[in-house]
Amino acid sequence: MTRPRLADLRTALAGLDLMPGELVRVREEVPARFGVSSRYAKWAGTPAPPPTGPGPAVLFERVTPGAPGAEARAVLMGLYGTRRRAAALLGTTPARLPRQLLDAVASPVPPVRVRRDRAPGRGELAPDLTALPVPVLTDEDAGPYLTLGAVLATDPETGVRNLSVHRMCVQGPDLLSIWMVPGRDLETAYRAALRAGRPLPVAIHLGLGPAVLLASCCPASLVPPGTDELAVAGALGGAPVELAPCRTVGAEYIADAEYVLEGELLADHAPENPRGPAATPEFLGYQGRAHPSLPTVRVTGITARDGAILQAVSGPGHEQSVLLGFGMEAAVLGRLRELDAPVRSVLCHTAGGGQLMLVIQWERKRSSADDEVVRKASESVLEEFRMAKTVVSVDEDVDVESDADLWWAMTTRMQADRDVVVLPDREGFPLDPTQSPAYSPALSAEGRTAKVVFDCTVPFAQRDRFHRPRFTPDGS
Repeated sequence: MTRPRLADLRTALAGLDLMPGELVRVREEVPARFGVSSRYAKWAGTPAPPPTGPGPAVLFERVTPGAPGAEARAVLMGLYGTRRRAAALLGTTPARLPRQLLDAVASPVPPVRVRRDRAPGRGELAPDLTALPVPVLTDEDAGPYLTLGAVLATDPETGVRNLSVHRMCVQGPDLLSIWMVPGRDLETAYRAALRAGRPLPVAIHLGLGPAVLLASCCPASLVPPGTDELAVAGALGGAPVELAPCRTVGAEYIADAEYVLEGELLADHAPENPRGPAATPEFLGYQGRAHPSLPTVRVTGITARDGAILQAVSGPGHEQSVLLGFGMEAAVLGRLRELDAPVRSVLCHTAGGGQLMLVIQWERKRSSADDEVVRKASESVLEEFRMAKTVVSVDEDVDVESDADLWWAMTTRMQADRDVVVLPDREGFPLDPTQSPAYSPALSAEGRTAKVVFDCTVPFAQRDRFHRPRFTPDGS
């Protein structure tokens, strides 16, 4: 009996054919430098600069790399550019997906190893990053960036596997710089390899199926250390992720990936941008600042499926926010369930990059005691989740997917003198430029912030004054 396989990227794209208007194909030749990003900008969505709005996935079929004479290749942008489309790729809805992620973390399905000759066919390419159509977004950027490069590595001390997405800049034909969040699993594995006096073997994937990519973007608050993201992906996708051995390093790769860059994470460091202060646009909508020194990856081999598709994101935009948001929603939902709070749903709004702004929808209040329960639970989210800066709490009759309905609730169900709660000088996130003493002297250090709850829920004792009528059907 043939084992069912997770949907790969190509299966996901084929599924869009059943969703009219969700996929645009650009057949004209487009340069990787500025061409992809400038054409995609109108569909990126906030936090990308206006004029923009959420749009279709866009497959650029002929993107020319920077290297002279290099072959034009396909680049995909915006596959997860709307919450509805992202959830549909996994056969679900935005409201159900966070609950399914919680179930997947609770009941993981471990990956399986397959022989290389049983994996989908791959060709070997020269280990030359300049021959790949890696987009450059702005003329300030440090260079071409892998913006959806999912790094798979195994901690040499614990044997725990980790899959996570990192910002990587092309520094030469076979060299990348990589930004790893300190203390997260990949950086921990890297430090372990350094203590052993050797580089860390890695496989960097460009173009993965929806379940695998979404699992790789989940926060540590949802997928704790020691939990294999690939096992979460297997549970979410309904079948084990298949792994195969790399050709040039002692690492594994995900068998159905479009591109795999094999390499070693070195002790050597390099400046992210030797020519200036900028990195590439960040997910909150501002130009990123280049790090003066970052670890480097030496690429030892590149393999690709026939007609491989390089997947990327635009930096700021709905897609980045959606990918980050679903995992955060699941983590917050799980925590509120542990508190036995009457939560109905959680949404990480794209305006906050999928992390900083949360909308929490509450079940109908049962008594006046729930007024305080909702308020305290909302505050607890801000205290326990460092990235969360703003919580908007709403009732069950508000459409959390509608910005107009959220603004209506804030306007007609909130009085600022009693329904706004400010938590001053909390640990935050320095990529938000307001989180600095230079912006507010009340903040004690960079990366500190004032957090806020907007309680737009109707007080229990006032509920009869907030009846929202529905139009009566005429029976025809």
